[in-house]
Amino acid sequence: MAHLPTPPFDRAADWVGQHLGHLVCDPGTPAEPARRGGQRAADSALASLDIAGYAKRRSQVHPAPSRGATVLSPYIRYGLISLAEATAAVADAPAADRRKFVDELWWQEYARHLYARVGTRNAAPLRREPAVAATPWPEPLRDDMVCMRETRDELERTGWLVNQTRMWLASHWSVRAGNDWRDGEEWMFRHLLDGSRAANRYGWQWSVGAMAAEAYGFSRWQVDKRAQAWCGSCPLAENCPIEDWPTATPGGAVDDALLRSGPDLAGPEAAEIAGIPEQVWLTAESLGERDPALAAWPHTPAVFVFDEPLLHQLRLSTKRLVFLTETLAEIAEQREVRILLGDPVAELAGVALASTFAPVPGYERRVAKLNVVAAYPYPWARRPSGGDVRSHSAWIRNSPSRR
Repeated sequence: MAHLPTPPFDRAADWVGQHLGHLVCDPGTPAEPARRGGQRAADSALASLDIAGYAKRRSQVHPAPSRGATVLSPYIRYGLISLAEATAAVADAPAADRRKFVDELWWQEYARHLYARVGTRNAAPLRREPAVAATPWPEPLRDDMVCMRETRDELERTGWLVNQTRMWLASHWSVRAGNDWRDGEEWMFRHLLDGSRAANRYGWQWSVGAMAAEAYGFSRWQVDKRAQAWCGSCPLAENCPIEDWPTATPGGAVDDALLRSGPDLAGPEAAEIAGIPEQVWLTAESLGERDPALAAWPHTPAVFVFDEPLLHQLRLSTKRLVFLTETLAEIAEQREVRILLGDPVAELAGVALASTFAPVPGYERRVAKLNVVAAYPYPWARRPSGGDVRSHSAWIRNSPSRR
């Protein structure tokens, strides 16, 4: 067991380098995350949210000031902002912008529902085999392609991309350049501040045609429309390798019976209290100050375990761990937080715990071996019900009104 000192918020990067630097993919790299971690930053972003023009500008890429994207996703991913809170924050926005923004929030919920159904099986194609590129490239992210270089560099530097460029990267990586989509998804996951296996794997599967009727095609047309200056400054402008749509062969169908109906990892519907907890177990799925378990036991020490075996395998980027550490540092300003490094099952063995359910396979495996005496429901926007999750449209048809 390694008890780690409480991280100072303003020196989180130094703390990560000292205590977690052996677990990152980019040791010694300065962290420049697109957002600071913590509830204060999340609440500030929500309070200042202005989505006027969102419907028209959400897919803009360059220049950055032209973008309409909100960059709330890192806070939503870690439970610092709930989908209900984000929806309420735009109640007075222009109707078209509000409608589009709420639609995008429900894509997040759909990805969570899909993951609650299939879990780690989303590492394999869920509806179709991915499209097969006609002529594979030896290097998909060429430096002489400004669109790929700028997008790659922004991801690796800041940990965030607009959804448009996430699709560009996924399509170019696999549909045109013929690389394994799972390798690309892993690379993007390492760097994204909002990286989750639910949303990131779904996005890649959709882009490469494994969760859609056809693959998403990326070509110069999108760059000209969303980041025109990149084409103007590109050394390949007169001989663009993505001038035309990619040529790829659609993959065959796979058995999708589990997507049509099946059990979901949804967790308890109400709090289940069997004893008095000694600690509140925090997970990366729910780190907000309004986390149900934290709120229910305000005077009980919290505990967070950096899962060393898992982090050794994942090799996340420094900026991702800095964002997470800033969030923990802020919680520690309000209450006692014990931060450990090791295997969560071993570190928490024998401790009576309170915990908010996390709809991810790792939580399910670990909680079965731990003594959770106070379990709290996950704050679903809509609780999973075992229905059709083959597509967002199929899923949404069974959803209550979202307006």
